[in-house]
Amino acid sequence: MPRIDFYVLPDQKENGRALLACRLADKAYGLGHTVYLFTASEARAAALDDLLWTFRQDSFVPHERYPLMGEEGSPVLVGTAAPATVEAQVLINLADALPEGFERYDRVVELVDQHPEVLAQSRERFRQYREQGCAPETHKL
Repeated sequence: MPRIDFYVLPDQKENGRALLACRLADKAYGLGHTVYLFTASEARAAALDDLLWTFRQDSFVPHERYPLMGEEGSPVLVGTAAPATVEAQVLINLADALPEGFERYDRVVELVDQHPEVLAQSRERFRQYREQGCAPETHKL
């Protein structure tokens, strides 16, 4: 079973979860891991794709949208396809539900802010992970 980590932001800033996703993807890439940033909609995937270029002035996170248009894959992928179809080591879940195929990853990252709906959905996913035999950990930022 993968390691499951819930990162809890202290506020509900509009772009807080997306910025945290970019920082974590950058860190994972720097450590040599492959990453899939899973979103619930094409609009969110496009926004995250753009943000990966601009979230920090001195960073470079090689990434591309999934499904891939060419043969070569970047170490960081952004998309809406079910995680069960994507080859990567780290899954950063920005969707509202438990990601299908999460058990294929070495690590799953859940991002939580203080928006009531996000909190409720995150608590449900935390419970579902435990029911699947995982031991999720919480990290308050």
